[in-house]
Amino acid sequence: MVSTLRIPRLVVAAPSSGSGKTTVATGLMAAFTGRGLTVSPHKAGPDYIDPGYHALATGRPGRNLDAYLCGTELLGPLFAHGAAGADLAVVEGVMGLYDGAAGQGELASTAQLAKALRAPVVLVVDGSSQSRSVAALVHGFASWDPEVRIGGVILNKVGSDRHEELLREALDEAGVDVLGVLRRTPQAATPSRHLGLVPVAEREPDAVAAVAAMAEQVRAGCDLDALWALARSAPPLTGAPWDPAGALAGSGTPPPSRPRPVVAVAGGAAFTFSYAEHAELLTAAGAEVVPFDPLRDEHLPESTGALVIGGGFPEVYAPELSANAALRAEVAALAAAGAPVAAECAGLLYLARELDGAPMCGVLDASARMTERLTLGYRDAVAVGDSVLAPAGTRVSGHEFHRTRLEPGAGTAPAWGVVRPGPPRTEGFVQGGVHASYLHVHWAALPTAAARLVARAVRPGAPV
Repeated sequence: MVSTLRIPRLVVAAPSSGSGKTTVATGLMAAFTGRGLTVSPHKAGPDYIDPGYHALATGRPGRNLDAYLCGTELLGPLFAHGAAGADLAVVEGVMGLYDGAAGQGELASTAQLAKALRAPVVLVVDGSSQSRSVAALVHGFASWDPEVRIGGVILNKVGSDRHEELLREALDEAGVDVLGVLRRTPQAATPSRHLGLVPVAEREPDAVAAVAAMAEQVRAGCDLDALWALARSAPPLTGAPWDPAGALAGSGTPPPSRPRPVVAVAGGAAFTFSYAEHAELLTAAGAEVVPFDPLRDEHLPESTGALVIGGGFPEVYAPELSANAALRAEVAALAAAGAPVAAECAGLLYLARELDGAPMCGVLDASARMTERLTLGYRDAVAVGDSVLAPAGTRVSGHEFHRTRLEPGAGTAPAWGVVRPGPPRTEGFVQGGVHASYLHVHWAALPTAAARLVARAVRPGAPV
């Protein structure tokens, strides 16, 4: 049903990565939440880590909005679904404002998302190495695409009162509102490593303190009343919110009869990458979704009939994962019995024979190791054969992001044929009920994956 969504909203963008988007966006979310508003957090692009900080700041699931993974037609519906019941939505951009999928124009850029959401943009500018030139920089970004509305600037990494004065004078000449000024400070810094920021689940309570510091920086340096007024200037959006049950209505796979099968979903510090919509789709398909932590839990949840193991950092925790031999044996037994197992990236490594010499679950005849080479980017792929997630010929858009290399054994069918970019190649594994791949896929664009997995899940009481 078509509806009108009237929600104040802001997109936090920047001229380039490293300008301070995460600090400002997370700080704004926490500061407005502290004012008593219900804030809906969103992140442009495929990143899993920033939404964890957003969730900590707001108490609501951090949600991704990615035109490449989900299609431009789902941007508005997914936003409306995530923002339901909120007073304010804050969207953190990706890379530079106009940067998107390589060689494909504005696709998957923050600018495209801001236009789709008809949201004003707050541009976070690193002022540390400039003064009057900031006006030319902001003017260029504001005039590049007339459909993108730059509502104001937050200056970051400002060194002194005199430095702030020079920056403000330049932007005043350019007719641009300064909505905030943040000084150089390590207080709210968040540590990084080989794949970006360290996830929230790995550094609590430090992450709580970092979010609190971001909120204090924003409260002290930003005009929250002006930002709230800017957010309220966003016009209404029309369209039907995305709905997991509605998305499954055309899947052709009816929900299973009771009892509801248990789908165990890996979590904890080693497996932090997941999209909120996946669990919602599994639930709508008739499953009881039960989280478990492979670092701490020695057994799968009771009556587990299917398993989902998403991305994360198993390489950081390889010794601890290996030491949990009881759980590894249960995972291997479940897979050997033919129960559906869906694994992405970190999950793929966990199912391998070994990771950097540490024994893993041994479901797949493959050995994994860390490398210095970063594999990163969007991928277009097609299902090579039938699997628990998709029938042969299914086309998907995905994202690859890792620094590991897999040396597979023989005799396992590939999961995907990657058709773009670069020369065609095969990737991943399909083995019985197991679908394991480096490719991250957003199930909102492939809801039948949840329906197929739940339909094949073992019911409580049935033999495994």
